[in-house]
Amino acid sequence: MDQALTIAKPGDNKTPVLALRNVQKQFAGITAIQSFNLEIMPGEIVALVGDNGAGKSTLIKIIAGVFPPTSGQIAVDGRDVHFTNPRQSQDRGIQVVFQDLALADSQPVYMNMFLGREKVKGPLRRLDRRGMIKETEELVRALDVRIPSAKVKIRDLSGGQRQGVAIARATHWAGKLVLMDEPTAALGVAETARVENNIKTLKAQNRAILIISHNLDQVFRLADRICVLRRGVQVGVKRTSETTNNEIVSMITGLSSS
Repeated sequence: MDQALTIAKPGDNKTPVLALRNVQKQFAGITAIQSFNLEIMPGEIVALVGDNGAGKSTLIKIIAGVFPPTSGQIAVDGRDVHFTNPRQSQDRGIQVVFQDLALADSQPVYMNMFLGREKVKGPLRRLDRRGMIKETEELVRALDVRIPSAKVKIRDLSGGQRQGVAIARATHWAGKLVLMDEPTAALGVAETARVENNIKTLKAQNRAILIISHNLDQVFRLADRICVLRRGVQVGVKRTSETTNNEIVSMITGLSSS
């Protein structure tokens, strides 16, 4: 189902952080994403739902610059963008928390926070470890990510703590939008609750968030709107307060909820 999309002018307080218009993606002639339209506003959480193979992760990778779209438009803050690699997406304030988290297990938390963007000082450009530790501690404290120390190695943290670090890193570098692919899939109840609180904190900081989740209870707890994909086709977008779990399941499966 095509959604009408109007991209506001840059600087307008109604300008979407992200706007997608008629985005399509093909692989070797096979259509993975067909005519996808969506806009996400500052401080809004949009959930992307659908069965395995629906195209959710492909769409996240298009926004992140991993895959270029075959056709269609992408705009950030009302300006068209053409990402050919992830760094271009990151430079526009977009960060991704992938399912595998992309953390270096043998490195301490503070080095993971600045992975590829290490702070240096002095004419010899030595690592500014003290500065990175200080910034990391301030960030994890603000997000209530409970870790023993910024110096502890990633491999010594629990799953929830690792997820918290990955979200904190994304928060540190994401000026506009955080993309999350199943952020709590491998976590227990208590750790899931803590990660959900982290996500709510991002929303309160006016970050836009696009989250993939198979957990519909979680989707209804967190999301302002729900976008449903089925076999690469956008079935529809529903405001969470105006839909039900049964309706979303029906949209995902294509089967009547009656």
